Amino acid sequence: MKTLNVLFLAAEADPLVKVGGLGDVAGSLPLALRGLPAEAHTNCRVDVRLLLPYHDAVRQKLPSPDFLFSFPVESKTGARTAEVFQSEVNGVPLYLIGGEPIANSPVYSPDSAADGRKYVFFSAAALKLLERLEWKADVVHANDWHTALVVYLLSLRRKASPAAWNPKTIFTMHNLPFMGAGTDAAFDDYGIPPSRYSLVPWWGKKFPLPLAVQTADRVTTVSKTYAQEILTPEFGCGLEKLLQTRHKVVSGIVNGLDMDAWDPSADARIPASFSAETLDQRAANKEALAREFDLDTNPAVPLLVLVSRMDQQKGVDLAVEGLASLADRDWQAILLGTGNPDLEDACRKLESALPKRVRAAIRFDVNLSRRMYAGGDILLMPSRYEPCGLAQMMAMRYGCIPLARATGGLQDTISDISANPESGTGFLFKPAAAEDFAGALTRALDLFKDRQAWQAMQKRGMRQDFSWSKSALEYLRLYQSLGLR
Repeated sequence: MKTLNVLFLAAEADPLVKVGGLGDVAGSLPLALRGLPAEAHTNCRVDVRLLLPYHDAVRQKLPSPDFLFSFPVESKTGARTAEVFQSEVNGVPLYLIGGEPIANSPVYSPDSAADGRKYVFFSAAALKLLERLEWKADVVHANDWHTALVVYLLSLRRKASPAAWNPKTIFTMHNLPFMGAGTDAAFDDYGIPPSRYSLVPWWGKKFPLPLAVQTADRVTTVSKTYAQEILTPEFGCGLEKLLQTRHKVVSGIVNGLDMDAWDPSADARIPASFSAETLDQRAANKEALAREFDLDTNPAVPLLVLVSRMDQQKGVDLAVEGLASLADRDWQAILLGTGNPDLEDACRKLESALPKRVRAAIRFDVNLSRRMYAGGDILLMPSRYEPCGLAQMMAMRYGCIPLARATGGLQDTISDISANPESGTGFLFKPAAAEDFAGALTRALDLFKDRQAWQAMQKRGMRQDFSWSKSALEYLRLYQSLGLR
């Protein structure tokens, strides 16, 4: 049986360090790849190893990893020492790169130039690490701009030494608009040439993300629909022409969900456990949530929940305006999140306008979000764009019906009940407009009155297979498409 060696690079990985959705992916996908059953491997075993910066946050969780070696990383302002450590996390072999540019800094800094220095150093050190390790990677799988430069550096090495060992490269975009602005000075310091390709925009010739898109053997994003959307001016962020030339190597694989971590039948953080087979027990969660926020506990009144970063991307303004336009309908709502002060204020104003029906919880509260998924009737997710999204999957697992814009991963993971009466799991609307959001919500409020149809839709959502094993198998097939059998 052949062993396929994959080095998986990311800026964060749960449970060592998690800031956003990338942490969920990097913490789950390598583990799922290593756990694929033998028959799925088509006679191939995957040895996935994880490479992270040795952030202070990681140091707190792993204070004493094994030291491997150190080496200098040359720059115009003097060599900087990279220190390499090894450990494991959840059974996945782990490499850590430390050094002065990484030490004493947050995972993501508000200073883009500081992040540029840190992640360019990390990428340059990762290239040398690949050469030093006795374990040789067949595939280097980089994620987002923070590790994208490794892909570009490997392409330069491949051109310079085509006969030498060179791993294949895959680059996954989790958040296309963040391309690595602020890396210009670090490019110059480490002597990294800018892209000379005409379809890389002038402003992006020293941005890691466009350079990885230009040079990776395969480019992926985190849903099939988003992989098509980014080829258009509306979603391409100025890279659509470059992406169009690479469309044959661009694909989308929906992120998975840890089905054990999100299991309402075994979740101690919700008032009452339940399953698709014991759905009536879910009512206790709705009642507890309504009491927590001093709302009416009438089960016939639908409880709407929004769990979101307060950001224009997330369409919070569409939800607020749409809810206000349906003030004559019977519903209650809890809006949870922080972010843009104007959007936070809009949520508070809606609460002031409808004090008996709306609660604005302007805070970050992971445990409350679980109680909202477990007790809410409808999750509001009107994102203007959403590469994948996890909240809709979590909500469905907990019997909370998603109402979302038909974009990116939302379109790929939610089946619209209007188009698919026998298999629908939620409600979708297309134009990013408050009136279209309100139209979808009107459909949801009408259907909510039919308890039998509503519970059937809840059960379909709860039984969806969002497990990482499905996504991992797609990634394995992608690795194998590189001719590494």
